[in-house]
Amino acid sequence: MSRHPETAPPEALEPLAARELRSDARDNRERILQVARTTFAEQGIDVPMRELARRAGVGPATLYRRFPTKEALVTEAFGEQMATCAAIVDEGLADPDPWHGLRTVIERVCVMHALDRGFTAAFVTAFPDAVDFAQERTRALRSLAELIQRAKDGGGLRRDVGLDDLIMVIMANSGIRASSPKAAVAASRRFAALQIQALQAQPSGTSAGTRAGTGANTAPLPPAVRLPLLKAI
Repeated sequence: MSRHPETAPPEALEPLAARELRSDARDNRERILQVARTTFAEQGIDVPMRELARRAGVGPATLYRRFPTKEALVTEAFGEQMATCAAIVDEGLADPDPWHGLRTVIERVCVMHALDRGFTAAFVTAFPDAVDFAQERTRALRSLAELIQRAKDGGGLRRDVGLDDLIMVIMANSGIRASSPKAAVAASRRFAALQIQALQAQPSGTSAGTRAGTGANTAPLPPAVRLPLLKAI
């Protein structure tokens, strides 16, 4: 017989009621985050915390216990998307053709923002206490600025375009309101194509989709999308 009897893991010694309480807390947190992501995507980040608590089926006290401030909830809800956005820019930087890399970044990021009103608002909002979120955004913007400079140096991007112009394009794209996610993506792709043509340096006879010698970008645009009028207030 062993002189060292096996001992139960610490969680097995924890009272059942305590384990259930901890499990409920995790479930509440995930439910709050899921509701926040869905609601922010549809309505933006100005939705009141009490409304989010109601939709999640928890009391305001429970919500504030998990997320003491709106800033904490917003940055946690969009942390993964911010990391995805930064990764998209990194992929653009890795493209051996910086103008192609920048075009791809614009197209992909515009689709992300067209599908989620809240992410755009989170992206352009300062959150002083959300260090990780802010650092990821700073990294993405720094990489985007580098890609912009490379695209200029390579002759694909107009010399008078800067980082603020690209942010303005993203913000304008987020204003697209469509009848369905599919329509939003289609409209975003056309909008991005229009902006890319405006951003392209001229003349660009050697660029894909450009008629040699004309100095004008004639790449075909994605199909037009009919967008619905806003509902009366």
